[in-house]
Amino acid sequence: MKILLINPPNSGKSIPEEQYGITSIKAIFKGEPLALEVLAGNLYDHDVVILDLKVESASALMKNINRFTPDLVGITSVTCEADALISIAQQIKNEMKQDAPVIVAGGHHASCDPDYFNVKCIDYVVCGLAKKSFRDLVTAIDTRHQVRIPGIAKTCPGTRLNLIPRQYTVKDLVDERPPRYDLVEDYRDTYVMGGIGKAGFVVTAFGCVHSCAFCSIPALTGDRYLTHSIEASIDCMKRLNTVSLIRCVDANTFGNITFAKQFAAAIIASGVKKHIVADVRADTVVNHPDVIDLWQKAGLAAVVIGFEEIDNQRLKQFNKKSSVETNIKALRYLKKTGLKVIGDFIVSPDYGRSDFKALEDFIDTHEIQLPVPSILTPIPGTPLYRQMKDEIEIFDLAYYTFSNAVMRTVLKKEEFYTLYAGLFKKFHSHITQN
Repeated sequence: MKILLINPPNSGKSIPEEQYGITSIKAIFKGEPLALEVLAGNLYDHDVVILDLKVESASALMKNINRFTPDLVGITSVTCEADALISIAQQIKNEMKQDAPVIVAGGHHASCDPDYFNVKCIDYVVCGLAKKSFRDLVTAIDTRHQVRIPGIAKTCPGTRLNLIPRQYTVKDLVDERPPRYDLVEDYRDTYVMGGIGKAGFVVTAFGCVHSCAFCSIPALTGDRYLTHSIEASIDCMKRLNTVSLIRCVDANTFGNITFAKQFAAAIIASGVKKHIVADVRADTVVNHPDVIDLWQKAGLAAVVIGFEEIDNQRLKQFNKKSSVETNIKALRYLKKTGLKVIGDFIVSPDYGRSDFKALEDFIDTHEIQLPVPSILTPIPGTPLYRQMKDEIEIFDLAYYTFSNAVMRTVLKKEEFYTLYAGLFKKFHSHITQN
């Protein structure tokens, strides 16, 4: 089959910019569509093309459709891109008419809220980790067999999707089929992390067992934590031979301590020389500093830590299973190591002036090189959404970018966004200084 995999364009909307002229809140991370590269890796006997509309212009969509004439189109999306996914599907169906390809929706939002894509212009919805199941779908369509695959549903507008429950195992990782990095080589120079540089993405583990209320990651693997083989992950690092920086895009690279130690030792033994950025929990830094030390020898240059809050009560509400004290201990240790810290923080809609000031002071006091403040956003399908859905004011998913307040704020909106933009200015100043 001829298969086109599409990364939708940047489609999030900005209330600060639209209503108050605040333009300083900009994302500076632009990564490759690794999820699509992973899917393509297991479609080894099909003709596959990846179209990255975050890089290409809008006109590239139908140009590629008409030139390639795919039999099947797979489109991924996070929540703020959900309507863009539907728009792309509708455009293809409208213009191709009876020659339209089969269209499949997948990604984070499909995994959390699959019924959102139960619309006429989409044929199938794929939920969760899909490297194996998506291939099973392609095979069933190609051989004209009935589609009865766990985690995949044929759309049926007007009724709820009939999704067959599924269990996730390491077999879903299909280790023997590496990502098709070659399919995005023409885009490679555009994939950068602000303040760090051009980066290649490697996934070493899927899922998470910590169940933070705001997080959509557990839905991808049914709350399981699945690790790729060490050999497969090192092979991916080697395949990215045009970049010196590897971003491990796992929810928690060190989620299995024994595995993490073995992995670091294997990187050292392999002779791979890369700068590595990895996600790690603060309590892992505190409880297992030897793992951090070993990984630093393996090339670890920066860590991404979800500190989330500087208030223990809010951390408890998020089910973060950590504390401010633990976060501070982790920061003190990391300062000694010299590792760069990318700190994720959540700005709640109930923030007042003192809360914004306290967060700014915390970032300054602990010298966090790359602070990333996000606004608390209840993604449909997450525990947070179920807890806070009555407080939601904005239901247009294009605003679910983590830089818009979709719930009621204590402060007047303009003041809230002005103070939030101030944090972003601090963020950019830290990047400039570091």
